[in-house]
Amino acid sequence: MSVLDQKHFHSEPAAYRFVEAHVWPDGRVCPHCGVLGESGPLKGKSTRIGVYKCYACRKPFTVKVGTIFEGSHIPMHKWLQAIFLLSSSKKGMSSNQLHRTLEITLKSAWFLSHRIREAMRDGKLGPLGGEGKVVEADETYFGKAGAPKAVRDNGKPYKSRKFSQRKRPIVALVERGGTVRSFHVERADKITVAGIVTKNIARETALHTDESALYLGADAHFASHSRVHHGKGEYARGTVNTNSVEGFFSIFKRGMKGIYQHCGEKHLHRYLCEYDFRYNNRVALGVNDETRAVKAIKGAVGKRLTYRTVGGQNARKEAQG
Repeated sequence: MSVLDQKHFHSEPAAYRFVEAHVWPDGRVCPHCGVLGESGPLKGKSTRIGVYKCYACRKPFTVKVGTIFEGSHIPMHKWLQAIFLLSSSKKGMSSNQLHRTLEITLKSAWFLSHRIREAMRDGKLGPLGGEGKVVEADETYFGKAGAPKAVRDNGKPYKSRKFSQRKRPIVALVERGGTVRSFHVERADKITVAGIVTKNIARETALHTDESALYLGADAHFASHSRVHHGKGEYARGTVNTNSVEGFFSIFKRGMKGIYQHCGEKHLHRYLCEYDFRYNNRVALGVNDETRAVKAIKGAVGKRLTYRTVGGQNARKEAQG
């Protein structure tokens, strides 16, 4: 039997019970006053599914309040289908595909997918690495950036439009055998990259990078700093390599080019959250598709988005992917 044959993917009452079980594992919590347990089903002629009344503040609520589901008219069971599909598709699923699969409008599919990406965002990030661990750092360039600056910070003009000036810089840190953390930055210069590396990696860590000058001086901040020289055809020297972070970039670029095709620069950080989430909850770390989807549901709390906040007025081109 397919996972998508399970009852909560097709029955609205079952879908609400499934979400409640994971959002309220210790019992119902009123989103208005924060009181635990002092609530019950709404009495009277109301036919709305999953509505409760808080006995403390006397206000009605559902499990959708204060989550990515709030204000949505899309049935909860279709939300669960979308979360499972987006969580289990290694390279993602376009808004057009969700629109056809879920039988909702393209506009709704685009907004729904961005809400799910927000649920995938990890807001509790500690330092990567530690004693005896290796973190790989690298940068890549993707898509088309805005018009390059006419002059450098020191006032001197650029001699040519270099490749890195035409693309959007992305910096990623991967703990070998562990998790990834990626950042979309305005410019991948030494100050920016050094700030990201030092703030997100524990000092006891062994840092592995390529020969880029962006990482010069990292020896003073970490237990060790080893480099491979890609320009000389060297991609591994014993255990020194950047294969993990390059593997992450490979999955990201194949998904962005083959599945999403177009991504507005202001939304790039949300797509990075999506790829980070799947990488950090992959099968190699003991997380299957169902568990990954449940983690996304648990991450939905406290992350409500509005269409205007996401920037939906200019979403048509991006949604065509």
